[in-house]
Amino acid sequence: MTKRALVTGGAGFIGSNLVKGLASRDYEVYIVDDLSNGYLAFLPDDLAKNRRWLTSFDDQILLNDIRNQKFDFVFHLAAQPRVSFSVEKPLETHDSNVTKTMKLLEACRGNTEKFIFASSVYGNSDQIPTSTVARLDPQSPYALQKLIIENYLSLYWKLYKFDSVSLRFFNVFGPNQIGSSPYSTAVSSWLNAILKQNSMRSDGDGSQTRDMCYVDNVVDACIKAAEVKKPLAGVALNVGCGESVSNASILSYLLKKFPDSKFHSAPWRAGDVKDTLADISMTRCMVGYEPSVSFWDGLDRTIQWYVENWNLISHISNQ
Repeated sequence: MTKRALVTGGAGFIGSNLVKGLASRDYEVYIVDDLSNGYLAFLPDDLAKNRRWLTSFDDQILLNDIRNQKFDFVFHLAAQPRVSFSVEKPLETHDSNVTKTMKLLEACRGNTEKFIFASSVYGNSDQIPTSTVARLDPQSPYALQKLIIENYLSLYWKLYKFDSVSLRFFNVFGPNQIGSSPYSTAVSSWLNAILKQNSMRSDGDGSQTRDMCYVDNVVDACIKAAEVKKPLAGVALNVGCGESVSNASILSYLLKKFPDSKFHSAPWRAGDVKDTLADISMTRCMVGYEPSVSFWDGLDRTIQWYVENWNLISHISNQ
């Protein structure tokens, strides 16, 4: 029987890639996106319009439909993701990232086989690589809001046996990530600057390192977490590559790839995390996740996508 999946934030960067991944595996895919950070141009042309809700994920009609349609899996990727914005507007982001998410969770409870939640709770960690049992000390309302939902998911398993998993994404990059967005990684921001013939901004001395995870790996982790037969019981799992790369090495590679490109140095960004590295051993064990695309292969694929789709990217960036 065909599985039915709902993806909130389905027209966004990770969401649109997940939609394509699910569709390629013969899922019947439905999307929710208010298009505040998503673009219909990134969705498959054959995705039926009657399987789209272009609205907030707490829309009452949508919540009623979720109760009636009984999806196998709900992938909740939509959020107010900007850390700086959450610091400026803690109440507003709490409403979106906690209150609205709880409304969605309640609509899914009893009607959905599994709830897959996109999380991000780490700041500077004294444990590198960082495991899911590392001490958490949220440094922003955004991180705290994600942690609140993680705790609710664990509680929902204990109280209601409602199955779920929190996937803690590390630095995701790849096709459909617009470099002009405030949510972009250095990769897409720098490619955007190169193709606009602007100078790339390099913060600090470039020694900061990131566990940069190509988006296809993230899609695979999401689907594996959904399809695993045993209950995941609200557990939190890291999704990264288990390897780090420095900003300086990425910049050096791009300067060689695009010899006419330029960069300029800028001060360290306040509050910027120095290093990230995921311990993915638990994710391997529980859902069979193994990153299949290395950073450098992913970077080449992303460069190719940017070059081939620059007209579309420019059009979207100027909207």
